[in-house]
Amino acid sequence: MNLWLIFLTGLTVGGLTCLAVQGGLLASTIAAREEEDLTSGNKRKHTIFATLAFLATKIIAYTFLGLVLGAFGGALDISPKVQVIMQFIAGLYMIAVALDLLKVHPIFRYAVLQPPRFLSRMVRNQSRSKDLFASAFLGALTIFIPCGTTLAMETLAISSASAIYGALIMFFFVLGTTPLFFGVGFLTTVLGDNFQGKFLKLAAFLVLFLGLISANSALAAGGMPFVEIDFSASGTQAQSGYNLSVSQNVQINVSSRGYSPNYIRVKKGEQVNLTLKTTDAFSCASAFRIPALGIAKNLAPNDTQLISFTPTQTGQISFSCSMGMYRGIIEVI
Repeated sequence: MNLWLIFLTGLTVGGLTCLAVQGGLLASTIAAREEEDLTSGNKRKHTIFATLAFLATKIIAYTFLGLVLGAFGGALDISPKVQVIMQFIAGLYMIAVALDLLKVHPIFRYAVLQPPRFLSRMVRNQSRSKDLFASAFLGALTIFIPCGTTLAMETLAISSASAIYGALIMFFFVLGTTPLFFGVGFLTTVLGDNFQGKFLKLAAFLVLFLGLISANSALAAGGMPFVEIDFSASGTQAQSGYNLSVSQNVQINVSSRGYSPNYIRVKKGEQVNLTLKTTDAFSCASAFRIPALGIAKNLAPNDTQLISFTPTQTGQISFSCSMGMYRGIIEVI
């Protein structure tokens, strides 16, 4: 097992695929802190401790998860439904924080996470305790909103059948993602301290955008109505993305850019065999979902898995990755 390769995966595609939701959570806590200081007239300079707290609890949580997955296999794996719900909640949280920053209504100030009173009393600097609590809490909660690459690593941890190897896999992967997240936290902190007023508006719109993307993608991943947003590389899924002939046996090629074909046609009442084939797939696409049928498959970066089902009604059945970023349609005729 090449832990160095796992670290490099986290350092490259792992950090990028996880940045939209998890990076948005980190940015939202830092932006909320800046807004509170601006309101109270506090001119303090901030440290990177909040970012470090987020990253530290994230590493600890995922290492423990890897240990559990390696020891007990997939029995304690997080269900796709829980992942969708947590991603939707994360999106709503970011939207609420953004609306608080924009002063839309006083009710949104309750979206800012506060530490328990006993913890505030234990820490002399109450403002610092708020910074650390919110960041650390959200860092640990990221295990409930894994990106596609993270799910691939969790599958690898399960297949290791070892608590130690499972923990090491997740530790080195998440460690690889930390430089990018640290950069986001550091840049957000520096901008917040030096351009506080202008930064808050910019941060608010950015966090609002990320929150809407997260919530919309969660709706797509859950098979519910959503706004169509194309995350695939521009123009790469034109005619090649459609299979207009009717066939009960279809191979779907899974890459880091999505699914091909992403539109297939099958007959009602006959068994459908979908062969999922990944080739160096290190994105959300490797976590394949058909919400309406309750089908969920987590594929390794280079893998082949078969899905069989029999459609009983005509119409369209949507499929997507776990985060709803890459999608497709099965038309039943």
